[in-house]
Amino acid sequence: MNAPLRVLLVDDDAMVRAGLSMMIDGARGITVVGRAVDGDEALSAVQDSNPHVVLMDLRMPRVDGITATRRLRRLPNPPEVIVLTTFDADEDILHALRAGASGFLLKDTPPEQIVAAILSVAAGDPILSPQITRRLMDRAAAQTDAHVTASAALAGLSTREHEVVLAVAQGRTNAEIAAELFMSVATVKAHLTHVFGKLGLNNRTQIAVLAREAGLV
Repeated sequence: MNAPLRVLLVDDDAMVRAGLSMMIDGARGITVVGRAVDGDEALSAVQDSNPHVVLMDLRMPRVDGITATRRLRRLPNPPEVIVLTTFDADEDILHALRAGASGFLLKDTPPEQIVAAILSVAAGDPILSPQITRRLMDRAAAQTDAHVTASAALAGLSTREHEVVLAVAQGRTNAEIAAELFMSVATVKAHLTHVFGKLGLNNRTQIAVLAREAGLV
């Protein structure tokens, strides 16, 4: 990019905004073209300054960073958004990425890496800090492992027991299961007893969780 790369800072902490501006303004062709104190101001600031990249805080008053990101990404020719935050809960990361963020960095990321991330997303390449990438990979692996384990456990059930498990996971009562599967309530209870024994479970909630992990519901 021959023209200066325009960056908008969105953070409710004035010291953070000042520090970021000092770190990145003028670095490798980057120009800070505006600042906003929350997600509510971010929309008008983007329209006024037309940035290529927005550095977006996550937790802010009035309008949070995820909501603001979602709104910005709906604009014609929207800027790329990098969430820059002290919060790294898995759900925050996933919500930000689903809202359209092109990057997710922690505020303790070294300045040169923040600059590199800005250049990367401006060029169309999403960026996550290494520790975030590892956590998402671990989460995905854990979900895969849970799915495999749950599927293997349910594979030992009979067809009828599978049907009862599915009905339990769908929130059916014993009477509803009996009517749906054309059996007596006593037979439903007997099947549940066998399921508990085979799976090493103690209650219906555990059955429902296992069924969800296996992808039955």
